Amino acid sequence: MGNCFETARKSTAEIAPSELIKGSPVIKLYGPPNSIATSYIRFALLHKPVSLQFIPSETHETPVIIFQSEVVTGSVETILRYLDGKFPDPPLTISTSNSVGGWYGGTTPMLVWVVVLQHRSLMWHLERMVRWAEDMTARGGKARGDPAMGSPRMEVRKFGRNYSQLLEILFEHAQMEEKVIFPILESADRGLSKVANEEHARDLPLMNGIKEDIKSIGVLDSGSPVYQEFLSNLSSRLKTLKDHCKEHFKEEEKDLLPLMEAVELSKLQQEKVMQQSLDVMRETHSHLFRFFMEGLQPLDAMQYLDMIKRYCDNVRVSLMLHMIVDAPH
Repeated sequence: MGNCFETARKSTAEIAPSELIKGSPVIKLYGPPNSIATSYIRFALLHKPVSLQFIPSETHETPVIIFQSEVVTGSVETILRYLDGKFPDPPLTISTSNSVGGWYGGTTPMLVWVVVLQHRSLMWHLERMVRWAEDMTARGGKARGDPAMGSPRMEVRKFGRNYSQLLEILFEHAQMEEKVIFPILESADRGLSKVANEEHARDLPLMNGIKEDIKSIGVLDSGSPVYQEFLSNLSSRLKTLKDHCKEHFKEEEKDLLPLMEAVELSKLQQEKVMQQSLDVMRETHSHLFRFFMEGLQPLDAMQYLDMIKRYCDNVRVSLMLHMIVDAPH
């Protein structure tokens, strides 16, 4: 669903860019426009190499898709299986070989899966920002990259907006761990999350410093030696942040998150901590939801959405879906 210059309108989650689906098979979708099931199918179809014609229809109680002479209706699961059968790449339904993570099983708390998928989205966005910064450094303000970025100064402003969005999600993710996950582990064995907490605090000056660097670059004369120096420093600091986060996420997934299963939370406790985590990450799951989901591969995105549906009220789920399916692609 994305590349570092956004020319393809986000391909990391493999949302098929419009310029690549011209002449592709046409899928017609009928259904109530405010139905979660309809929006869910629209979201799924964004990942398939098809051209979607959505026809809002209140006369259809459930979504109906038409492909060539075939008419498919029924549950969301039935429609997804049909789509995977017709267009298998990328798959959108879960099999035994494509679970969220290697060691995660049926007894793994749902919150662990949520954290792992958030790590994946954050890492994709960090890697994208690093590539983008490296490209700007290579051009040095003397040559334009993607025409959609505009002038060098316009591009820096867009870069800054993207970084600010990424920071907001990073901060909320850290707060969720500190307010929900770490206390659970600490109650089981004091000191388990000490290192992870310290690493959260360690990178704050680096994150804020990068933000200040972007502001400085935005007012410098593009192409000047100082401009080039600031771009080079920005690229280097972003790479350091990416490396720190990658190592931090790896350590959490290897050493901390498996311990959540050993805590043996009851079903009711799991539901409570899921609600708490989603409440902490309210901004991520509101106006930043589309940005966040852009960092997930198709199957990961579908699984994350399934988990959200289980623990959020229908109004909130509907709003989140519409932020994605109603946005221009």
